[in-house]
Amino acid sequence: MKRIMAVGVFDLLHAGHLHYLEQAKALGNHLTVVVAHDDTVRKRKHEPVTNQDLRRRMVEGLKPVDEVVIGNPPAVPIFDILPSIRPDVIALGYDQEHAEENIRKALNQRGYSSIEVVRVQGLTDDLDGTRKIIARILERAGQQE
Repeated sequence: MKRIMAVGVFDLLHAGHLHYLEQAKALGNHLTVVVAHDDTVRKRKHEPVTNQDLRRRMVEGLKPVDEVVIGNPPAVPIFDILPSIRPDVIALGYDQEHAEENIRKALNQRGYSSIEVVRVQGLTDDLDGTRKIIARILERAGQQE
């Protein structure tokens, strides 16, 4: 069985997220999704709109997903979750800021050289990201005033 791991915030679940997870699942047989811990979201991006438990529940309901776990808090490296998930492949979203070479280097340093890192393709839609959706809502709200 080929195990795939995908990671993300998944705040305001949208078609871009589904596309990412469909592509990730196509890379193997079992897809585990790591939903970012609320404290990690706060530290790296913004205050989450929905909490980690609700985001976990939403992602669990998606057809390609076999398992969902909440990620580590920011003080614990993401690599510490690997022994429990045991992925063969880490699937990165097209817009995730992670540098593939940096991830490969860190995996090699930790003895995980057999894990493949793959960046999936983006959805060709103008509303494929949370920020784009929020911008559209704000734009339309401004037009109604």
